Amino acid sequence: MKITKVYTKTGDEGLTSLVGGYRVKKTNSRIEAYGTVDELSANLGLLTSWMKDGDDKELIVRAQRNLFTISSYLATDQSKTPVGPSYMLPIEEVELLEEEIDAINSNIPPLTSFLLPGGSHEAAICHVCRTVCRRAERRIFFLHETSPVSREILQYMNRLSDYLFVLARKLNFVDGVREKIWKKP
Repeated sequence: MKITKVYTKTGDEGLTSLVGGYRVKKTNSRIEAYGTVDELSANLGLLTSWMKDGDDKELIVRAQRNLFTISSYLATDQSKTPVGPSYMLPIEEVELLEEEIDAINSNIPPLTSFLLPGGSHEAAICHVCRTVCRRAERRIFFLHETSPVSREILQYMNRLSDYLFVLARKLNFVDGVREKIWKKP
């Protein structure tokens, strides 16, 4: 696909196009859902710019690719346009996150209290990604109330935020940064 022009001026009046060419308001819940997924992907890109090369970084880039797939799915109003097979997320992506969560949890100290987000630079950004992921998940569930969203996408977004939580813990652990425990002031 070659993109020759970034601006089209067609959105100047508050409308945008979905997959299939249907125009909707930019305030539409579908736009809000995939826009927040895009925001998450951008934050994950920031996270990868601080990460060392390796399996964790590769999984974050894989998540960004999955989020692009999810955005394409969410940008398709299935009552008007069929979802293409390339816009479907395989259940194996959910299972991969579950395996990674279990692997990380088996190699870091057990969680015994609520934590304050933060720590190393990487871990702090990872916590920001986690919170944006939770917001994206809420936006997708809001859309799901009126337009069904595939179970795999709902599960993936939930597992991705869990993965980002344990990854932040791992990044702090590897860097030797003590987690800040929540204590009532």
